[in-house]
Amino acid sequence: MDPKAPLKAQIPAPRVRRTRSHYLAVLALVFATNFVVFSSFFQPQQLTALPLHADTTLARCRALDVKPAPAPSFNLRNESDRFQPGTRAVLVKNATIWTGRVDGLEILKGDIFMDGGIVVRTGVVEESLLASREHDVVDARGAWVTPGIIDVHSHLGVGSAPALEGANDGNSLKGLVLPWLRALDALNTHDDGFALSVAGGVTTTLILPGSADAMGGQGFVIKLRPTKERSSSALLLEPPFGLNGSDVDYNVPPRWRHMKCENPAGMYHGTRMDTVWSVRKAYDDARKIKIVQDQYCAKAQAGQWSGLGEFPSDLALEALVDVLRGKVKVQTHCYEAVDIDAFVRMSNEFQFPVATFHHAHESYLVPEVLKRAYGKPPASAIFASFARYKRESYRHSEFAPRILADNGLKVIMKSDHSAIVSRYLMHEAQMAHYRGLSANLALASVTSTPAEVVGLDHRIGFVKPGYDADLVLWDSHPLALGATPVQVFIDGIPQLSNAHVSKKPASQQHAPKTPNFDQERMAAIKYEGLPPLEAATRTAGAVLFRNAPGNVLVDGGAVVWTGPDAALAPAAAAGAHTHTPALVSAGSLMGLQEIAMEESTTDGGVFDPLSMEFPTILGEHILMRAVDGLQFGTRDALLAYRDGVASAITAPAGHGVFQGLSVSFSLGARHKLEKGAVLQDVAAVHISISPQFASSVSTQIATLRRLLLGSPKTEKEFGFKQAGDGSIPLVINVNSADIIASLLVLKREVEAQRGVTLKMTLVGGAEAHLLAPELAAANVGVILMPSRSFPYTWEHRRILAGPPLTAQGPAAWLAAHNVTVGLGPQGINGDASMSTWAVRNLRFDMAWVALDSGGSISKEAALAMVSSNVEELLGVRSAGANAEFAVTRGGDLFSLDAKVIAMVSSKRGVVDLF
Repeated sequence: MDPKAPLKAQIPAPRVRRTRSHYLAVLALVFATNFVVFSSFFQPQQLTALPLHADTTLARCRALDVKPAPAPSFNLRNESDRFQPGTRAVLVKNATIWTGRVDGLEILKGDIFMDGGIVVRTGVVEESLLASREHDVVDARGAWVTPGIIDVHSHLGVGSAPALEGANDGNSLKGLVLPWLRALDALNTHDDGFALSVAGGVTTTLILPGSADAMGGQGFVIKLRPTKERSSSALLLEPPFGLNGSDVDYNVPPRWRHMKCENPAGMYHGTRMDTVWSVRKAYDDARKIKIVQDQYCAKAQAGQWSGLGEFPSDLALEALVDVLRGKVKVQTHCYEAVDIDAFVRMSNEFQFPVATFHHAHESYLVPEVLKRAYGKPPASAIFASFARYKRESYRHSEFAPRILADNGLKVIMKSDHSAIVSRYLMHEAQMAHYRGLSANLALASVTSTPAEVVGLDHRIGFVKPGYDADLVLWDSHPLALGATPVQVFIDGIPQLSNAHVSKKPASQQHAPKTPNFDQERMAAIKYEGLPPLEAATRTAGAVLFRNAPGNVLVDGGAVVWTGPDAALAPAAAAGAHTHTPALVSAGSLMGLQEIAMEESTTDGGVFDPLSMEFPTILGEHILMRAVDGLQFGTRDALLAYRDGVASAITAPAGHGVFQGLSVSFSLGARHKLEKGAVLQDVAAVHISISPQFASSVSTQIATLRRLLLGSPKTEKEFGFKQAGDGSIPLVINVNSADIIASLLVLKREVEAQRGVTLKMTLVGGAEAHLLAPELAAANVGVILMPSRSFPYTWEHRRILAGPPLTAQGPAAWLAAHNVTVGLGPQGINGDASMSTWAVRNLRFDMAWVALDSGGSISKEAALAMVSSNVEELLGVRSAGANAEFAVTRGGDLFSLDAKVIAMVSSKRGVVDLF
């Protein structure tokens, strides 16, 4: 009997013949039936009605462990979900296309047709297709085209530029483990970095919370194209379903999410043990929720709805539950082997895969540990040469990309914008290639590999029909130094209008023939990241360098003969060589620190009488001498020396207006007492003027005026007498054009009253181009630091961006107006204390300036910007071009083909052979 059927249907059909017994039976049946119905009101229900949300709940349960994937119909699309109506189709013809396919080895010659925000055809495009649609034509003329660059680690928009107090949302200090926070909720679309990143070819970025916490929150993938909506949400690429409160369709696969975890020891973490425990505890809490959810769904799927209630969830931990279900890409900021090992153990304990170890400075030392991670080995998202800024990065190796690739592990170059400005992410790939990573993997490291790691390789990272129309057209081979986008397409929409690009030489149209670093790479592994860096051979004897150009005989570190006759040489270095005047570093704290963020390894900061109480034991306010705090043989110094930088001019570290007296010293010397170690114990007086200090700008300039115009006694006490009478340069760290203008007025005032010529040099100079004619008229030189500008702060906001956004960069603009220009290292966020790692890259900085100038800056002029100009501007007495020079094999210091094999110094009387 069916309890759900109507009562009438349950009564047997009546017979034709009715007897007394029949009627009695009918009555008995009716009585019994009514008794059952009546008594049912007093008995418990045996069956439970389905709740209204049953279908949704069952669908949700079926989807619990479904892994993210594109919709089944995705490959059939003929228009992107990000297509902007009104966008015209584009044909890029006559291109050399690096597609990213076949492990990055496929290169096509032909055309690319884009329509509907996607790539429609590559190679040969049918005339019938072109005839059927209106389109624009871009003739590449054989130039290289790549997929758009993908940055997997950026703080663009959450740590905005220019940095202002109300626009820095990268970190939360509200707790240690914060998986519920979302970078999207802090994404500032007014960040000046967006347009600059696009100008470097970056089309897609994973925006991550900052690094203050053990678990900083959820990251989001965005496209950098501005939208008509102008909202943060409109930038998102495949955001998780339900993000904006909409219903989730559990019948389609979910989309990838991203969780930012951190290194196990940091600013707010406590010890490693504290941090690992806090993260394990969070995962264990999430695991318990996962178990309850699984039990709930088991009952629902069995039809046991009685008392089941709502689906169990916790808004604070739901993202971690998804991590355990394999629906979240775990992006872990992790440095050292001990930390990587701990996180791999955690991944196996709670059975979740790790997508990427970010920074990962020691991942190259523990490839087998990476291979033990749950699921599959994580990728390593690393820097090319940014290192030694804190203890965890001390064992970094520039050969890590090659070593990881040799172990079959995925390599990604990332920016950590604005630590490395993401506009120059391709330069990170260039540096990885220079140190041994193959060309195909170097290009993949900023395109197809990050696309895979963020779970979007079904639509970005390749030039392929059906993929998003995100392309970069380059002015030279993308791995050639100084490669610049001619055009950038995002969703098929061109992003650069009237791009300014310099004509590059033919040598830039192919990948560089990079040097062999096999011995150095093996040493990095053997010595666990700390290989010996001193010269293999140091001699005061005779050495012959052939073809340099022409033969050069050196004896006692001095050139004693040049010519074609090799027979005159008692000793010889085999192979063809080139010699170039050695480079000079300025603007960094080279020689005053080993690890920037480890105080015990630094000289420390000097006292500033305008912002702190000055120790009475020092007497009147005096300037400190950098020579007293010099450290020799630091790793940054020796690495720079191996890349052609012979000396550095360094001022004391100041945290306010006053820095002190700079020193010129040799980077190759072993200690201060060695011959030629200290080249000049006092070079110049250094100060800084900035609104970021405790005192006002007007107070700072008033103080400087008093020092330069005060009584002789005061001048002596402050150490400004020599600067005031023009004996040594007054070097001022300054970026704002308004402050520079005030300093030029002060210079005229001092010179008029004292009747002397004040030697003034500016360091930084982000806005100096705005006053180029006035600087030239005042004979004030500028050491640009960095040489490629970025609007780090309000003082930097009016930068001259350089190609492709402006016809000239700051160095070319200033030089064109007859300003003496020097170049300082790139640094981090414009901070000199975080720039010693970059001194080794000065050779590439000078080459980039020359290439970007369109021929207005010759190689000789660019070389002077990192050698003789720097010495002149900082008051160092030079001993001539041949006093110190670098010897290279494979090309000169401007080339990615070249490797420094020796440094020659007549000042120290030695030749160092590497």
